[in-house]
Amino acid sequence: MEGGGSGGRAASVAPARMTSVSRHYFGGSASEHHHDLHVDIIENIEEDYGMFVWPCSVILAEYVCQQRSRFSASRVVELGAGTSLPGLVAAKVGADVTLTDIAQNSEVLNNIRRICALNSASCTVSGLTWGEWDEPLFDLHPDIILGADVLYDSANFDDLFATVTFLLENSSGAVFITTYHNRSGHHLIEFLMVKWGLKCLKLLDGFSFLPPCKAASLQGNIQLVEIALDKEKHK
Repeated sequence: MEGGGSGGRAASVAPARMTSVSRHYFGGSASEHHHDLHVDIIENIEEDYGMFVWPCSVILAEYVCQQRSRFSASRVVELGAGTSLPGLVAAKVGADVTLTDIAQNSEVLNNIRRICALNSASCTVSGLTWGEWDEPLFDLHPDIILGADVLYDSANFDDLFATVTFLLENSSGAVFITTYHNRSGHHLIEFLMVKWGLKCLKLLDGFSFLPPCKAASLQGNIQLVEIALDKEKHK
């Protein structure tokens, strides 16, 4: 087990303005002195919401770690990766990971690259805008698609589900795993799953599997859902 560093999610201030590096522990009791791995994240709340670690990201990353045998040697794509915590945990447990965010948002994409370098993670970083059919999208054949708090703006839901559905169709047996605040409206999500020919495989309370030290520092009504193609509708 690894040790060292500051406890919990304490941050050490980096040279850049309003930029910090937070350390996140996984495995064991997910604490400074008892963990299997850690991920360091460069955050900058001033610049963009995609450069801050939100609770949904922490919960999805914890789920990845707890399901590590499932992720090891899998091809993983994270959508709307932002600071990429779930994808980086997947990489650390042996997945082949592609981290994506809005193609035009070079600041976020460059920050993802810096975070990968900080963690010595060999991830592919690619611009991918939901609902746009650019060439990089056609090269992706994931076993697992990740998305933390990607269901935050209902105006983007159709574009997101169009992209997710294409990736699921592009990879037999693939699954989309996402965490979201209930502010998103689960009834709307259910409607979109039906519309795009998808089905729910699993729905969990996001706090049901969190170690106590993490649950105590997070707030919100957060759900984790696993989604797959409804094969009856894709014959």
